[in-house]
Amino acid sequence: MRTIYIMKQEKTDKKIALVAGALDLPFFTRDALRRAGWDVFVVGLKNFYDPRLAPEMVVRLGGGGRAIREFRRRGIRKLTFVGALGHVNLSDIRPDFWTFCALLKIIKHQRGYDSMAVALNKVLEKQGFEIIAAQDVAPELTFETAGVQTKTKPTASDKKNIERAIEVSHTIGMADIGASVVVDKQVIAVEAAEGTAKMLERVVSMRQSRKRRSGVFAKMTKPGQDLRIDIPAIGVDTVNAVAAANLRGIVVNTKTCFVVNKPAVIKQANKLGIFILALDE
Repeated sequence: MRTIYIMKQEKTDKKIALVAGALDLPFFTRDALRRAGWDVFVVGLKNFYDPRLAPEMVVRLGGGGRAIREFRRRGIRKLTFVGALGHVNLSDIRPDFWTFCALLKIIKHQRGYDSMAVALNKVLEKQGFEIIAAQDVAPELTFETAGVQTKTKPTASDKKNIERAIEVSHTIGMADIGASVVVDKQVIAVEAAEGTAKMLERVVSMRQSRKRRSGVFAKMTKPGQDLRIDIPAIGVDTVNAVAAANLRGIVVNTKTCFVVNKPAVIKQANKLGIFILALDE
């Protein structure tokens, strides 16, 4: 009987709810978790998730109570959050009672985007849930080892820009401003509320007339960042934007930056002559 109990407990512990926002990352996360032996219950956030994901449940942002009840009914205690959130429809955040109570606690502790994520995690933990960082249970979603991941390597000039980009990234990260920066001898752009994609669009428009590539794009983990929600991510679109901006390469952290479709990202970077450097720091 004891052996049977342990087996059942282990099976229960492998249940996880994946709360999915927009873009492709939820697909890769779901598949990686299932390959790792997880029983994945997918929840799509209304007006954000890709319908091709075919989630088992769809909820609006303000409908957290319904999702919580379903998790408890299914014996799910572990949650992971992946995918982007774009422009929010006000009707979607009309809160039910559970979400209203959670929002009061989150707003009370708000000092920036990261502090909101931390507050949300604490609310869920007090409800008996464990928030799992997807990259911890499915490390294949990241660059697992440090070093240059591409055929193109950084030059001596690139290394100076890389050092400056890391320094600036840490500075804006500590202030909870953003995670991304573009440096070409001087700081060209930093990420703010518009997000990484919009920041890169600005850089592309600024540098389209350049004849020679120089400079780097860095997307680094913020110091002290809660890595269970809103993890930095790059994808093929990032590589294309960096090339269009006439930059030389991309700098990210190992193990804490999602790489959406890693083989395709490396292939496209090699095709366009962009280097990707992953750092442990």
